[in-house]
Amino acid sequence: MTTTPYETKLGANSLVEAAVELPEALLPWFTDAGFTSVEGELSKPFAHVPDAATKLVVRVEKSGRRDVLVVGPRTRASYHASKRLTSCVQLRLGPGAARPLTGVPAVELVGTVTSLKDFPQASAQRLAAELLPLEPEQVLPHLAEALPERLAPADRSRAELLHAAVAAMSTDTEHLAVGVRELAGRLAVSERQLRNLFADGVGVSPKHYARIARVRHLLTHARHVPDTPWAQLAAATGYYDQSHMASDFRALMGVPPTSFFTGRLPAARPCQALRRA
Repeated sequence: MTTTPYETKLGANSLVEAAVELPEALLPWFTDAGFTSVEGELSKPFAHVPDAATKLVVRVEKSGRRDVLVVGPRTRASYHASKRLTSCVQLRLGPGAARPLTGVPAVELVGTVTSLKDFPQASAQRLAAELLPLEPEQVLPHLAEALPERLAPADRSRAELLHAAVAAMSTDTEHLAVGVRELAGRLAVSERQLRNLFADGVGVSPKHYARIARVRHLLTHARHVPDTPWAQLAAATGYYDQSHMASDFRALMGVPPTSFFTGRLPAARPCQALRRA
C-alpha cells in the first residue's frame, strides 16, 4: 500500500494527509482513498470544498469514539473552525457505487453525513460493524476482502455508463466538459434518462456536476500554479471567461476567488454529523 503524505503546520498543531493506492479489488467501488491525521485542535478555519462524490469515512476521535460514516455529495463549500480527529480514512465512491453499498440512491445522500449502520440494508449494517473496531491501516485490506470484486451485472452496466458520462462532464488541462444534449447523444440516451442516471448514481445533475468539477479543477490549478492570471486560469479550467469563473466560484465557494485565496473566508462553524431521518 503506497502513500504520499504531506503535512500542514498550524501553530503547534499539524494536519497530515496522505493519498493511498487502492487495492485492485476495490477499483470497481472506489476512485481514490486517503488517510488524515490531526495533532491537536486546529484553530484556523479550513474549507470542505464542493465534491460530487459520496465518501465512506472511518473516523477515530481523540476521545476514542469511532464512526463509520457515509458522507454524501457536497454541492457548496462549508467552513469549519476545528477538527478533533485523531485519524480518518476516506474513500471516494465511484459513480454508481453508492446505491449498491448503502441501498439508497445517491440523490438522497446529498448534504448528509450518516452512520453506515443507520442504513436499512443489512449488508451496510454488517460492514459498519466489521469496520468499526479496525485501526486505520486495517480498513483497506478488510474492504478488499469484504466487498465483492465485481458489482452485480446491472450495477456494473450502470456504473460503466456513469463513468463515461462523468468523464465527459469533467474538466482537465486537455479536456473541457461537453453539454448535456451532446452527452446524451453520445451515450444514446435521452436528456431525461441522463439526468435520472446522474441523480441515482452521482446525486447531482450533469450541469451541477460540471460546475463542481470546474471549481475543484480551478482550486487544484491555482494551488500548483499560484501566479496564473485570472483570465488564463479561467480558460485553463473550462470557464467561458473570467466573469463566468468569478460568478461560479462565488456561488459554490461562498466568497469571490480573491477573498478565498487571500484567506478572507466566511464565518467558520464547528463540524457536526447529521443523521438521516
